[in-house]
Amino acid sequence: MSAPAPAQQLGGPPPPRVKTRSGPSLVWLIPLITALIGGWLVFHTLSQQGPRITIGFKTAEGIEAGKTRIKYKNIEIGVVESLRFTEDFKSVVVHADMAREAEPFLRRGTRFWVVRPRLDMRGVSGLGTLLSGAYIEIEPGRGAFQTHFDGLESPPVVRAEDEGKRLVLMAEGLGSIDIGSPIYYQGILAGEVLGYELSSDQKNVFIHAFVKAPYSEMVRGNTRFWNISGLDVTVDAQGLRVRTESVQSLLFGGIAFSTPDTLEPAAGDVADLVFTLHESRTRIEEQTYTRKVRFVLFFEGSVRGLAIDAPVEFKGIKVGRVVDVRLEYDQRDTSFRIPVLIEIEPERVIARGGDADQNPQQVLETLVEQGLRARLQMGNLLTGQLFVELDMRPDLPARLVSEGKDIPELPTIPGRLEQLTGSLRSVLAKLEAVELDKIGAALQGSLEGADRLLNSADARQALGGLNDTLALLRSTLGQLDARAGPIAANMEKALGTGHQALERIELTMNRFNEVLAQDSPSQYRFNQMTEELAEMARSIRHLVDLLERDPQSIIFGKQPPRGQ
Repeated sequence: MSAPAPAQQLGGPPPPRVKTRSGPSLVWLIPLITALIGGWLVFHTLSQQGPRITIGFKTAEGIEAGKTRIKYKNIEIGVVESLRFTEDFKSVVVHADMAREAEPFLRRGTRFWVVRPRLDMRGVSGLGTLLSGAYIEIEPGRGAFQTHFDGLESPPVVRAEDEGKRLVLMAEGLGSIDIGSPIYYQGILAGEVLGYELSSDQKNVFIHAFVKAPYSEMVRGNTRFWNISGLDVTVDAQGLRVRTESVQSLLFGGIAFSTPDTLEPAAGDVADLVFTLHESRTRIEEQTYTRKVRFVLFFEGSVRGLAIDAPVEFKGIKVGRVVDVRLEYDQRDTSFRIPVLIEIEPERVIARGGDADQNPQQVLETLVEQGLRARLQMGNLLTGQLFVELDMRPDLPARLVSEGKDIPELPTIPGRLEQLTGSLRSVLAKLEAVELDKIGAALQGSLEGADRLLNSADARQALGGLNDTLALLRSTLGQLDARAGPIAANMEKALGTGHQALERIELTMNRFNEVLAQDSPSQYRFNQMTEELAEMARSIRHLVDLLERDPQSIIFGKQPPRGQ
């Protein structure tokens, strides 16, 4: 049987020809383009995405994943991505995605803190977050690039853009000083306290502070700082004094400082200096004079009211203080004495003239030789506090009782209060010596005799006669008063006539002297007559003077002198 004929011999269509094509197919172009576009989008996204950082906080209060923003100067530069606990569950770690432009901010010194409503000694802050919610504030720092940070629990007191100086103060105790406590210069707010820490020896406290510009220029090597926290209440021999710097320092504590003027300016670089924080400004003034000389005083009377640190004054100026007060017992004579140790600052006494090379201590010793004495004085009547007064009393002998020579002794004299007490004791002793019983008995006898005399019949009769005599005297004086007017008028006329007669006699004598010669007998007789007239004139003048002094003598006669 034979094979069939081909199709083209039978007149059918030609068979298809299959060709093999080399190279990629166009079908794969679409997924390739899609992959390229996706890769570019991933690359673009990754290239525009900033670094991821972690921030550690003690609590996550106000922080929410996906909502809490990270801002710098109120511009958003990141967002919180997630929150988790640390391995020990003591703190919280915040994972945040930062913008690419925020990468230069992520340095070792960068600080983060949560901005939320706060009320502290610096006032109220973060009120805007009541509506917008809390956010994390960033403050760029310096150093190497870093992605893990420890967040602050409260906003920093000093920002990086603030100009000024950071200081370290050393104090024996912190007192009322706390973070944010104000620092004043001349009563103006000049800085704040940044923090504090205990020293390595655990005996002092280091306080870190910041003084803002331009007040930071006033901080030099000789600047003095003192505590102004609370009320400064001082009760001493000068009375009661209460001082405070401001209400804020009264409530939250504070520090003040000043820089004294000197001839040679002190160093202005204080980066490596540690300043001493004094208890008060008074303590600073007390430490102004470094040289101190000690003397011992011995008092016999009571020293109640004399306390340690009581002032020692000379001419009303404080020159020292009381260091110690003790009580000593002498077994030999069973007596007591009170040594008082004082500390005098000789630099307060400036010598003028004389020996210019004499130091202040020698000046003080010279004053003791010239009569410098010490005594106790009442400083305050209300509190009864005493102080030591120095005075120059060379008229009083120096009384020295010290046996040792280690500390020089300053002679003492009794104070005014002690002198008054001694005088009162002397008067009381004399009164005790008086026999008051005998005096009282004698006085009682005298009073009884006087009572018997006044109540006797003779006394009553004498009083009756005295009443009659007084009545008669009243009648006589009444009659004399009625006649006194005419008598006085006649006396006035007589006096006038006498004066006229004297004037005429004087005129006549002057005329006779002109007429008579010097050595004639008439002149001699005239001189005799003149003497007689002069004697008569003196008698008349004496009579006139007598009548002027005692007009009643013309009636009662000349009264005898008193005492006869």
